[in-house]
Amino acid sequence: MALDPQLLDILVCPEDKGSLLYFEAEEQLYNPRLHRTYAVRDGIPIMLIDEATAVDDAEHDRLTALATERGITPTGEGGS
Repeated sequence: MALDPQLLDILVCPEDKGSLLYFEAEEQLYNPRLHRTYAVRDGIPIMLIDEATAVDDAEHDRLTALATERGITPTGEGGS
């Protein structure tokens, strides 16, 4: 289930208040600055810092490359 575009327009990381990358197929939001993912369960983003998952450098590289390849725009910037 895709997140509502209006939600994506305002959604930011709860820790650094920066934008996120939304990977609909992987059901996760990614903060490339903190190397942290937030799960999306049943169309609901789980934006709890304690439930975020840290990613290693290889996963960071994969996610940022995938975002570039798919033209994923950051949340909180009027794009999804």
